[in-house]
Amino acid sequence: MSKHPPDTPCPCGSGKKPDDCCAPVIKGNTPAQTVETLMRSRYTAYTQHNANYLLKTWHRSTRPQSIEFDKQMQWLRLKIVHSNDNTVEFIATFRINSKAHKLHEKSRFVQEHGQWFYVDGDMM
Repeated sequence: MSKHPPDTPCPCGSGKKPDDCCAPVIKGNTPAQTVETLMRSRYTAYTQHNANYLLKTWHRSTRPQSIEFDKQMQWLRLKIVHSNDNTVEFIATFRINSKAHKLHEKSRFVQEHGQWFYVDGDMM
């Protein structure tokens, strides 16, 4: 996980410090206990261009071979609209070339052997 000043909140929008939020999950020290926790950690990994974590938490049935990041894209914030046992609806705001955009998705997850994986999502 990239270095954050001690008082900087986690990129996922929880309001917690990274070490009390997504960092232990991304580092593999703590498994994601819920789909929302996994979603937040995956968003944080996107802000860090952490392809290894994203691929590791992507279900093998839908996982791409690799992830390419757009260097012009800057993730700004994550808003969780709703989550339940195996889905998370979210709005992620990002900027490309000084213009803000929103990604509104309902993501599906599956749990195998006690670990959650991202499967796919529908754009809203």
